Amino acid sequence: MTGRPPRLGLRENLAQFVLLVAVNALVGGMYGQERTVLPLLAETEFGLTRYSGVLTFILAFGATKAVANYAAGALSDRFGRKPVLVGGWLIALPVPLLLMWAPSWGWVIAANVLLGLNQGLTWSTTVVMKIDLVGPARRGLAMGLNEAAGYVAVAATALATGYIAARAGLRPEPFFLGVAFAALGLGLSTLLVRETRDHARLEAANHVGRADGRHAHLHAGLPSRQILAQVSYREPALSAASHAGMVNNLMDGVAWGLLPLLFARAGLPVAQIGVLAALYPAVWGFGQLATGALSDRTGRKPLIVTGQFLQAAALALVAIGDSFPVWAVAVVLLGAGTALVYPTLLATIGDVAHPAWRARAVGVYRLWRDGGFVVGALVAGLIADAYGLTAAVWAVAALTTASGIGVAVRMYETHTPVPGRSR
Repeated sequence: MTGRPPRLGLRENLAQFVLLVAVNALVGGMYGQERTVLPLLAETEFGLTRYSGVLTFILAFGATKAVANYAAGALSDRFGRKPVLVGGWLIALPVPLLLMWAPSWGWVIAANVLLGLNQGLTWSTTVVMKIDLVGPARRGLAMGLNEAAGYVAVAATALATGYIAARAGLRPEPFFLGVAFAALGLGLSTLLVRETRDHARLEAANHVGRADGRHAHLHAGLPSRQILAQVSYREPALSAASHAGMVNNLMDGVAWGLLPLLFARAGLPVAQIGVLAALYPAVWGFGQLATGALSDRTGRKPLIVTGQFLQAAALALVAIGDSFPVWAVAVVLLGAGTALVYPTLLATIGDVAHPAWRARAVGVYRLWRDGGFVVGALVAGLIADAYGLTAAVWAVAALTTASGIGVAVRMYETHTPVPGRSR
């Protein structure tokens, strides 16, 4: 630590903010190493023929990530942000090694339990740390940059592993990238990242509630069980964001686990499947560079509703498509819709939650959001087994449409422009 008192603002904390962007890119790379290769491994090397069986790795990942998200919020409020971040990277170290040499599918599931813990602890903590640093004026921009870094890295790694697999095979070479990401992430987090909890305390000390008194009941001393209730079902904006996040990741789980199989069934080569697997998070990632900041100017709700309807339309196009060009357009639209939704939901949580318990609120939101992987793996897997891959995609499109309607009806606008946004 430098000994200087903390100051809020992007410019005032630029060096640490950029460092945390880089760290979150490495977090995304750990996730991206699986996006192209693992669904194909399930069938070709491990002989899994039922879609519900293939999706067990996503179920394991989503369940542990959801729990880790919740734990990350509570632990970072109690012990600080940096210890949680470093702990998450320590858990990541065995993941690529297990994926390289797994003798059975059970080992792959074990690797995804560890990956879920890594993603929950590290990604949640980088979210909280960036919100801590920038203060209320640039929250949408901060979340856009954070999520852009993570998902551009997901896309780049998915593309790279697809090309590596096309040339060298599905294992072990594609997972060499994961070894490098884990080592670099641990090193940067341990040696260079600084604690940000004092920034949250500074904001809490100067916190001013909404002029309309809407958040008066969300005071600094709210206990954890009340935070869980408010974010899950009581507070309209917080709970609407949580449920929209769950549907978003339900959709993402299908894109991760089933769409590569759908494309393979149509006869696309591994390299083209890798391109499609990368296009979706690439558009999602780069799009967030604009959408996070846009939500600071236009508000959160319009972007969330528009994004969910665009996601549903993209899934419908996937379902009716039958060629690489059509699917390329569909995944680009899917990425654009997700770019509108993803950082804006996080910014909504930051808008409403009191700084004193914001980390725990982010943890509860991400518990719900990543629980969508579990629901998606179960529901979509069973539908795909019974009625086929296309039916599963249509079902998720319908759920996404319903979620967009729910946000339109229930969520109020949470963002009020704050003086000093030029910071």
